[in-house]
Amino acid sequence: MKIRSYIIPFALAITGMVSFTGCQKGDLIDNPNVSGASALVPTPLLLNALTSTLIRQSELPWGSAAVAEQYVVSNYSYYRGSNSYNFGNTTDSYDILKYALKLQQQAIAQQANSTNKYYALAQFFKAYAGIWLTQRVGDIPFSQAGDPNNLTPKYDTQHDVYKSALAMLDNANTLIGNLITATPALANTAIDAGDIFGLTYLQWQKVINTYRLRVLISLSKRATDNADLQITQQFATIIGNPTQYPIMTSNSDNLILKSTTVSRYSIFSLNYNPYNNFANIGASYLNITTANLDPRTYLSATPAPIQIVNGKSVSDFTAYVGSDPNLSQGTLLSNSSAGSPTNSQGAYSFANFNRYYTSNIGANAEPFVFIGYPELCFNIAEAANRGWITASAATWYNNGITASFGVDALTNGQTITIGDLAGKTLGTAVANIPQFTAKVAYSANPATGLNQILTQKYVAMFNNSGWEAFYTYLRTGVPALLQGGPGIGTPNSAIPRRWIYPASESAYNSANYKAALSSQYGGSDDPTKDMWLYK
Repeated sequence: MKIRSYIIPFALAITGMVSFTGCQKGDLIDNPNVSGASALVPTPLLLNALTSTLIRQSELPWGSAAVAEQYVVSNYSYYRGSNSYNFGNTTDSYDILKYALKLQQQAIAQQANSTNKYYALAQFFKAYAGIWLTQRVGDIPFSQAGDPNNLTPKYDTQHDVYKSALAMLDNANTLIGNLITATPALANTAIDAGDIFGLTYLQWQKVINTYRLRVLISLSKRATDNADLQITQQFATIIGNPTQYPIMTSNSDNLILKSTTVSRYSIFSLNYNPYNNFANIGASYLNITTANLDPRTYLSATPAPIQIVNGKSVSDFTAYVGSDPNLSQGTLLSNSSAGSPTNSQGAYSFANFNRYYTSNIGANAEPFVFIGYPELCFNIAEAANRGWITASAATWYNNGITASFGVDALTNGQTITIGDLAGKTLGTAVANIPQFTAKVAYSANPATGLNQILTQKYVAMFNNSGWEAFYTYLRTGVPALLQGGPGIGTPNSAIPRRWIYPASESAYNSANYKAALSSQYGGSDDPTKDMWLYK
């Protein structure tokens, strides 16, 4: 699925001139078809470019993020790519930063102030761009990035990137809040036609603060040794003052990407069976849901063919078997192919064909939530468990589970039709939510409770929230994603702790790049080493 993008002419930078002779006449420097550097660019177009660029292809359902998070495991690379964690050079977020800086510039130029909605949203997108890249590599160019007069910007420490980004998010909230206070009717008014998400002023304010809580909880390992960041204090301030810092209160506030027949739900949503043949649901996910008698199992997966052949019913949770990315793809393909039971073939569950493959717009699938209320509930529960706030961890944990069922539109007693990998009906199962909630009742033991919060957060993020489940794993180790086998694809068969810097950094900003490697990783761009965020 491709997100709409827009090419907006800003300015033509002339770096050299060609000498012409003969009868050539006219202005060879200025292109009349391109806006000058000082031209005014419609801010709705810039906002449209930003909201359209926010979510990456890899972050969409069934994309490479879902593979890294082991929700889905490919058994045939031609159709479904590799399971390898040999990430290599990361992409960057400079496209988001570029448009954010341009929106900020145009907001001031056109509104004659830095207190308007466009400036506020530019602050959010700047912060988002910085966090997106620093989470992948560590120190990055940030404070000097985007300056056309400085082509070799210095690297800010990861600490400083987070400090700056958190301040920007605070400012963005304040600016939008001030606009709503001055004109209360704006709260429920769409912020701008350029916003593809169609959010109101208040909903954008909630997104900003909900995202800020995500950022703060991601800093849990640094909460006690970086007093200047005020990590726990900021979290408590937001939770304690919902008037000044409104956060999401239900799934109606979720940041959802809606699909169209052009911008499809998934590149696999073609009602074409072989796409489903060559990927299985991962064991890391199904081992959790089946052990807990979680009815979301019935929505996401099929029973493994061999289990049905051997007489199990479609409602038997033990009939749902995830695949292990440690195995080579050849072995995975052999084990997952429908065939003779004596060869143990058809051993794994596939994706629910009727839910995910029959509509280009994902009409039968759960919506793609990028920043949402279920995650927020689990983040608040984690903060309460860690003692950052005085709220009930159990209450927010249960709120997160309930919100996740809401996203899936799953209710107790609901009859779910179960199909095979091609959608052929095999039978039905009934959702028993009380049975599940009894299995996962929140523990009074803080360590056990924290594990439960993180585990159910992972389940709730199935095919949602981009890379967030993977980042949570890097921070906490929960759930314990499978690794150690040849299918992982790295030299040590272990999941890497980071990406390698973008290739452009070593090519065009070499001195600063080498200094950053020296200060962080002993001079080597080593993906096995932890960044400041996770040490």
